[in-house]
Amino acid sequence: MADADDKKAPDAASVEKKDEPKQGKTGIGIVTWVILAVIVALCAGSGLLLGRLFASSNNPQMQPSQTDQSTPAETDDSTEDSKGSWYYDLEPVVANLDEPGVTRYVRATITLEISSALEQNKGAKLIEEKKPTLTNWLTIYLAGLTLEDARGDKNLKRIQLQILDAFNETLFPDAKPRIKHILFKEFAIQ
Repeated sequence: MADADDKKAPDAASVEKKDEPKQGKTGIGIVTWVILAVIVALCAGSGLLLGRLFASSNNPQMQPSQTDQSTPAETDDSTEDSKGSWYYDLEPVVANLDEPGVTRYVRATITLEISSALEQNKGAKLIEEKKPTLTNWLTIYLAGLTLEDARGDKNLKRIQLQILDAFNETLFPDAKPRIKHILFKEFAIQ
């Protein structure tokens, strides 16, 4: 019987020994995976950083030399035109945006930059007469915008141009446009 007990004891000891290396390998495996995850995260982060640095330096819109070359002619023209311009402030317009399920609104206050070719007194009188029509058009236009239509500088520039075209058509239907720019004093979305 002692022999039988001896045979069982080594088996139990060998089972315990077999379990111990598995626990050790599992512990080493977890540490290895954690270290690999940290290395991958660091490489990915540095790759993103380098990508952004190189992308911004190669972006033609971001290089000052190209923007400086293209803007002097535009700046000279607008500076000369701005010297003879006069401005007219419109009252704020508030409109609900076209967003289903959510009530969001935009509050816009604009200033018209008008060419000096139109006398200030005569132009102000014309705008005062047409102000209800302009305000109505602007309210309906803004109410037709979605939140995405009204976000971002490209969209705001598009909105300015559309307002400019509509106002010039309303005020000067058969004449040369006299409103040069639409300037936003306020464009708040809530």
